[in-house]
Amino acid sequence: MAEHGPVLCVRPSSCLVDVRTEVEVKRLPADYKVTLHALLRSEDGDDWEASGRYTSDSSGTVNVSRDKSLGGTFEGVEGMGLFWSMRPVPESKPGRRFRKKDVQTPVKVMFSVYEGHLARGFKQHVPLASATAERWYLAPEVQRVEVTEAEIKGTLFIPPGSGPFPAVLDLWGGQGGRVEYRSALLASHGYVSLALEYMGMLTAEGKLHHVDNTYFETAFTFLQKHPKVRPDRVAVMGMSFGVSVTLGLTGYSEIVKPRCVVCVSGSHIIPLKGSLADVYAALQQNIDKIRYDEKKRIIWRDLLLPVPDDPSKKVKMKEMMEKAGNSHLLTVLSYPGAGHLIEPPYSPHVPFSDFKLLEAKTKVVVLWGGETVPHSRAQEESWHKTLAFLEEHLYDNSRDVTH
Repeated sequence: MAEHGPVLCVRPSSCLVDVRTEVEVKRLPADYKVTLHALLRSEDGDDWEASGRYTSDSSGTVNVSRDKSLGGTFEGVEGMGLFWSMRPVPESKPGRRFRKKDVQTPVKVMFSVYEGHLARGFKQHVPLASATAERWYLAPEVQRVEVTEAEIKGTLFIPPGSGPFPAVLDLWGGQGGRVEYRSALLASHGYVSLALEYMGMLTAEGKLHHVDNTYFETAFTFLQKHPKVRPDRVAVMGMSFGVSVTLGLTGYSEIVKPRCVVCVSGSHIIPLKGSLADVYAALQQNIDKIRYDEKKRIIWRDLLLPVPDDPSKKVKMKEMMEKAGNSHLLTVLSYPGAGHLIEPPYSPHVPFSDFKLLEAKTKVVVLWGGETVPHSRAQEESWHKTLAFLEEHLYDNSRDVTH
């Protein structure tokens, strides 16, 4: 072993979650076999881990961004493999999904380097060196404000500075509740962002309440009128179920007129001028079309977007836009091999997880699909292209975009 022992460096040691991080081990013997291991504990108390097996070079160094992993949870030269290949530790309950709840605290990742090429049992070995990195969704000085006015529920994130800033109305999917981490990250990149809660909301009597379209129109107007927001530079971003809401509102509402929209892994299933109640009714009509895999996990796309028996009934957004003469307003990103849950970059790929059906008040296991490597590529590329798209349409004063 080299004098003074190995040194494990993680740079930067504290940064936003979408920043690439370099992991390097120095002062190893030449041609020395080691395993790099990353571990984090979620707010649900679940441990997630990733590992890569390496052999040091002639100078006794291993650099994850330069050297090939010979095995583990990823292989080859993958600079961020220790992040995106994370999975629940073997003893975890099945159906886990990693989601950051408190964006005011970082995701803490513990990196360790072990002697030899290990496949498991990291707790039973003493590391040669360790280091901790902090990954943040919320940049310093970004304000987090809970919204309690205008009869809407949500969290507003405001970038530092005098503004006014472009804004994004952020709509998540069918799991319900308030999901803040994407909005926090958007604000960290210069956008006022409202993470709107709109599903799974209960009345005073504890009954499930479906908001109507006025609720979303109120939220959009709230953003436009905020003193830190440029009223003509407001976008809507939908994920999964939120895409249906986004497309329905922007297509039919007289009030919601965004500068641009971003749709992630969704479909348009809201009937003309329909509401969330209509969506649930449409979902009920598709129940008999649901398929299950061999482990009795629901194939999610069959519930949201069943393939019509009659091919002539298939509707593609690109063809619709071309027919309307608006193809220049549409940008499509397609990622074969990616799953449904396209998160901010370097997030763990979750091929299936527990899911609570709000109407039935039951929990099922849903198959989100995807393969880890192409899914991770999709998350990284689509996020950076989304940021570029928002900058082009919300910050570029030379453009006049109304759709």
